[in-house]
Amino acid sequence: MPHTQTRIRTLDAHWEWKQRDPALHSALDELALPSFVAGAADAEITSADADADKGADKHTDTKKAWRAATAFPSEVHVELLAAGLIPDPFVGFNEHAVQWIGHEEWLYRTTFALDALAEGELAELVFDGLDTVVDVYLNGHAILSADNQFREYTVALDPTLLHFTNSSTDTDTKEDKESTDNILLLHFKSALALAKAREAQYGRVRAGSANLGDPSRVYVRKAQYDWRWDWGPELMTTGPYRPIHLRLSGPARLAHIHARTTALAYPALALDVDLAFASHTARTHVGSLKVGVELREVGSGEGEGRVVRSEVVNVPVGLGSGEGEEGGREETLRDVLLWAFRDGEVALWWPAGHGAQVLYDVVVVLLDEEGNALDRATQRVGFRSIALVQEPLAHADQYGTGSTFLFEVNGVRVFIGGSNWIPADNLLTRITPARYRAWLALLRAGNQNMVRLWGGGVYEPDVFYDACDELGILIWQDFQFACGIYPAHASFVASVRAEARDTVRRLRHHAALALFCGNNEDYQQVLQWDVHTDLPARVIYEQVLPEAVEALTGPSSSNPKDEDGEKDKDKPRFDAVAYHRGSPYGGDGWDTSDPTVGDVHQWNVWGGKERAWQEYEGMGGRFVSEFGIPSFPSLPLIKYWAGEEGKEGREGKGEGEELHAQAPVMAQHCRAGMHERRFAILMNENFRVSEDLETYAFRTQVLQSEAVGFAYRVWRREWRGPGREFCGGVLVWQLNDCWPVTSWAIADYYLRPKPVFYTIARELAPIAVGILRTVTKNRENDRPKQFYEFGAFQTTGSTLSIWGANNTLTPQTLTLHLDSFLLPTTTTTTTSTDTLHPFNSTSHPITLPPNRSTPLLEIPLPLPHGANAADGVRVVVHARLRDAAGVVMARASDWPQPFRYVRFPDPGLRLVRVPSGVRVEVRRPVKALVLSLVRAGKEEGEGAVAEGEWEWGRWSDNALDLVPGDAVVVRCEGLEEEGVKVRAAWMGRERAKVVPVEDV
Repeated sequence: MPHTQTRIRTLDAHWEWKQRDPALHSALDELALPSFVAGAADAEITSADADADKGADKHTDTKKAWRAATAFPSEVHVELLAAGLIPDPFVGFNEHAVQWIGHEEWLYRTTFALDALAEGELAELVFDGLDTVVDVYLNGHAILSADNQFREYTVALDPTLLHFTNSSTDTDTKEDKESTDNILLLHFKSALALAKAREAQYGRVRAGSANLGDPSRVYVRKAQYDWRWDWGPELMTTGPYRPIHLRLSGPARLAHIHARTTALAYPALALDVDLAFASHTARTHVGSLKVGVELREVGSGEGEGRVVRSEVVNVPVGLGSGEGEEGGREETLRDVLLWAFRDGEVALWWPAGHGAQVLYDVVVVLLDEEGNALDRATQRVGFRSIALVQEPLAHADQYGTGSTFLFEVNGVRVFIGGSNWIPADNLLTRITPARYRAWLALLRAGNQNMVRLWGGGVYEPDVFYDACDELGILIWQDFQFACGIYPAHASFVASVRAEARDTVRRLRHHAALALFCGNNEDYQQVLQWDVHTDLPARVIYEQVLPEAVEALTGPSSSNPKDEDGEKDKDKPRFDAVAYHRGSPYGGDGWDTSDPTVGDVHQWNVWGGKERAWQEYEGMGGRFVSEFGIPSFPSLPLIKYWAGEEGKEGREGKGEGEELHAQAPVMAQHCRAGMHERRFAILMNENFRVSEDLETYAFRTQVLQSEAVGFAYRVWRREWRGPGREFCGGVLVWQLNDCWPVTSWAIADYYLRPKPVFYTIARELAPIAVGILRTVTKNRENDRPKQFYEFGAFQTTGSTLSIWGANNTLTPQTLTLHLDSFLLPTTTTTTTSTDTLHPFNSTSHPITLPPNRSTPLLEIPLPLPHGANAADGVRVVVHARLRDAAGVVMARASDWPQPFRYVRFPDPGLRLVRVPSGVRVEVRRPVKALVLSLVRAGKEEGEGAVAEGEWEWGRWSDNALDLVPGDAVVVRCEGLEEEGVKVRAAWMGRERAKVVPVEDV
């Protein structure tokens, strides 16, 4: 008789929620309360009423009855919003009106029917994620107490606690059938209260600066940004935020599979499969087992791809010999099969920009002695090898020698350009799979090849990592520790050990996974704040986490060795995923700022020493894993978050009394520490003073674009070839936002790119050109070397350093074209038809070797005949790299600095319609030309973006520096719609205006 096949049912229906009523003795007593009926005496509050009352005292209504959940998984803020019981916490000051939620307790319940179990069958509940402190009851019996948001919990169910439906008949009443339902109750308690209780027990510690939330957060394994961060609000979420499953299985099932690939033994590629089997009965009741394994190429579209190879193997196991993690019995078999592939049989997986992302499904089927399928599992893999290379440098740069910190994929050293990722919403259940994919597609469209998942958020759902595999985005995964002195008492370490096991097992097969990292800035906390002589959590970062990574991803017996015990390079080798203790980390004595070793977080422009961004050239390191400059978002988004304060502006009656850059509501939506003085320094140093909000917001975006773009440019320059990989990569802080806010994000909460997004994309293009101007003065001073001086110091000359970067693996033969323009003076008159021609043009044949930057020219700044050195403040230099066909492969403009001295001319902008886009032409040089799309009658745009409309109005390129004679074509989704208009803003015209599009 065949054994029972494993079946999994997701419990996503019939969920209800309510606020815990402390007047009732037990949460179980609340099961007797009725379900809410709209229109009854306790009718729900309208959204308008909630906004008007800011939620004050309205939450008492949530204790009276159970309310149907709007979706599942669920989170209580989402349900309260849907019921109109709280105001939108993202608007105005509403965040402060919903703080009561985190101090309360909340209940969720559902029912499910279950047929009687077959002989030898086991029922289990699998909880993919619970936020966070929760007691779980089934049919009135406690089955689980959990306090770790990052864990997966599995509970084997005692059959005597279950209700079965098999005995029901057609004559049974509704009440009879309901009595056979199983009732699952989740009682969520306050994470705030638990954190404070543990702080009282173990002691108060330092956990970052004051704007990073209450330091008691370190004691609870919950997303740390929920306590507030310097870019996010304080919203203490709670609820079943990941799916819950009912699993039914026979005497044996597949507990885990680990399909490992390698590309280390060239030219052969290999696949190794480890299997973990689970059983709740003795081996003698299982019988003989087999495993069928199939490797299938992932097909395009709906069709399945070809089967590359398949095999059925016997399972030589004694199930029941070991204990599993949840009290069951597990046995792991290493190397159930090892396949080596002939040349061309399978293809390599490559990161974005270096090749295709070819993926394969490894399908594993557990079979009984009669060939019946007992269980089935699939993992998607790519054939590749990724290594973190830290080796001594053969040459020295400005910091010395030290060692590399770079990533090597399939034997190729890859320059990394990417972004840091934070959760894309404070309310995680609102992030749809489509939204995750849209964010990562945006990153890929920006020529980026890595995303770092920061340690103060969550381990993202599978769709995130799947999308990275498909798009070729390498993954740097922090474990969830950020900016704190974390504890290391026994129960905390045990919880983290289980968390690490769950996380590594879930993520280890992903082709894009490049690195696990122990924490974010925890070592740095000790040095920065000088508040602790030791770091208790070192046992976690230096033992628990690396041991989990090594044990669950590392070498097995299949790793070949020769007679001397050394690895045989001619046979397949499967190495562990790289592990890095913390970010930043690398120097002696935990020195987290040594530029010659490890990675660095560069916060000495915004923060720290508050240096000028033009000095980023001297503030790099072997790998810059964090840096950034914040900016305001677009004006429509500001008006959305301003709420009543921005209402007049939304209605076209002006900006409104409170809608200015220093208004209270603007501070509510800018959490960066000391943002007023830091913005003031950078803005006043580089731009003319303006009180106009639109102008100010635009200039903050230009500031961010110029600063971050410059950093990418000069740090990528330090990727100079073998033995000179002085900078292996740059990750900007940050890609995204979790709410509408002024922040470091390069795209706003609604996925609308800021100008900096496009600047980064150009700096990370496969081929790029860079220009650096150095202005000499009559005496040394502490000003940036790019600045012209007109006070106590005088300009005596200017020089240009020009280089190219080639990330392709082939040499590029190109021509460098340089054009120099003299900007008009304040007394020069021009008309809209005048064209400014270059006063100097030169061409230079060049060759860019593969996978490195190359110096091209060191020349004096061209000046018109009769000009003096100070006239360089009016000279714009434009560089283009063209191939043999005349196609522009890269372009860059160098404008004089600081911008406050520059008179930006009217560019004589012309837009000519082309299919799905426009050709952009100018008659005079233009700086930071930003195009936007608006629908007719809505010249101010929309504050919010509907689900799935993220691509609308997005340009293929933007924030353009253009000169006469170098027109560009840019595409835009939605441009062809009737009634759509194009608006444009640029330096010198920061308040955007509608520009006609000509049909030619």
